[in-house]
Amino acid sequence: MIVGVVDYGMGNLRSVQSALELFKAEVRITDDAALLAGCDGLILPGVGSFFRAMQHIEERGLREVLHGLVDDGLPLLGICLGMQLLAREGSEDGVAAGLGFIDARVERLDVVDRPVPHVGFNATRFTEQGRALCGGLGASADFYFVHSYRMVCSDDDDVAGWCDYGGEFAAVVKRGNVMGVQFHPEKSQSNGLKLIQSFLQLAAAC
Repeated sequence: MIVGVVDYGMGNLRSVQSALELFKAEVRITDDAALLAGCDGLILPGVGSFFRAMQHIEERGLREVLHGLVDDGLPLLGICLGMQLLAREGSEDGVAAGLGFIDARVERLDVVDRPVPHVGFNATRFTEQGRALCGGLGASADFYFVHSYRMVCSDDDDVAGWCDYGGEFAAVVKRGNVMGVQFHPEKSQSNGLKLIQSFLQLAAAC
């Protein structure tokens, strides 16, 4: 099993690598199109702002690379900011076009009497399609969140899991072979590792 961790100059690459290696995956941290094409699955991590991340992705020509690989059937998992980048548009640090895999807009969390960013463990309630990605975790599970923005999907059918933080927001999204999680599975202890293992199993089956 070879997993490509997409390197666009931002993100928690090494902690994702360490989690994948617990399952004996070969990890390629790269922005090289040929190396990514030789993988069984792709992970798009992220820490930072939507606007800057998309600048980096565009500068490295990764928009076209990722769309080509997804069109070829490779599973793609976005983590935290990586999930948000799957959207059509984001508003953090300025409006920017996202990768457009999910018809959604990324907006600042709109909560009352709760701190932003949302930091810490919180329950995620899975939809039926979310259980495919989160196999073995039951109807809901706790994961570790660190974020100030949320994805607002045009079609709720793209939402595979919901979290409540002063109102519900999309915590898991899925459209075809493109998936995303707002939380950090690599920091979510046993539940996060089960999710990573489920993604690897889905990638192996493709």
